[in-house]
Amino acid sequence: MTKHTASIVLGTWSWGTGGFAGGNVVFGNHLDTTDLKDVFSVAMENGLNTFDTAFAYANGESERILGELVSQYDRSEVVLSDKFTPGMQDDTKENPVADMLEGSLKRLGTDDIDIYWIHNAADVERWTPFLADLVKSGRVKRIGVSNHSLDQVKRVQEILKPAGVQISAVQNHFSLLYRNSIENGLLDYCKENDIQFFSYMVLEQGALSGKYDNQHPMPADSNRGKTYNPMFPALGDLLAELKHLAEQHEVSPAQIATAWAIGRGTTPILGVTKVEQVLDAAKASDLVLSASEMARLEELALQAGVDTRGGWEGQA
Repeated sequence: MTKHTASIVLGTWSWGTGGFAGGNVVFGNHLDTTDLKDVFSVAMENGLNTFDTAFAYANGESERILGELVSQYDRSEVVLSDKFTPGMQDDTKENPVADMLEGSLKRLGTDDIDIYWIHNAADVERWTPFLADLVKSGRVKRIGVSNHSLDQVKRVQEILKPAGVQISAVQNHFSLLYRNSIENGLLDYCKENDIQFFSYMVLEQGALSGKYDNQHPMPADSNRGKTYNPMFPALGDLLAELKHLAEQHEVSPAQIATAWAIGRGTTPILGVTKVEQVLDAAKASDLVLSASEMARLEELALQAGVDTRGGWEGQA
């Protein structure tokens, strides 16, 4: 039986330090298990039981931290989402996908992963076939693909069909500032084919959280600061509208941006490092924006004219 996945997933990209994508490099954070204990427990108390990680996040440090936190609970209460990242595999292994999965299982302290993803579309033909074996082994309950375009998702389904396996999830960058999955038809395809669409970077690494703006920039020496600080002058009107709607609904700007993503039919993945961010996420799942509010936000986002596509995304 498939476990219930929360309406909002909590992301752990910013947990742990090390590697080219550690929380210290990307976010300017230095977080370990003790720093995140309260974050995890408050999440569980509020029904946010689904956590997304990857070996790529600080070379497994995010997984290790998550595993140590999960160990304090019954494994059946937690939904774990993890990824195989093409480009980080050990090509000396006969099955690099299974090899990376084994390492992830050890760090997470579990025998199985609830959702396992191919992290990028670097080589769809090479990596997709390995997914079927993982499902049949019982070590993976659901499979999905991340950072894949509509054509690539369709190709994945074609490759898996002879094995009687199909993906049930797509995870892509999706926010008010990055609406590619609407424009290219991927979101509609997922709805039509019973594929759950997980949206990550909904808050654009904090740029849409209400915490930062042109007068209050992100840490200048972090990757996100280098990316978003130059954009803040163009985002002024959108950030003002997020703040205005937040005041009207008596919530935070982050909750408005998240509610927009939910209103578009997606399951947001929100990176969390603080208890208040978890409480924000819990409240956002109950917030419903009107069609006119949704349209106004999209209009202002379009007018901002920024491009937040990550270098890892290809054409997804």
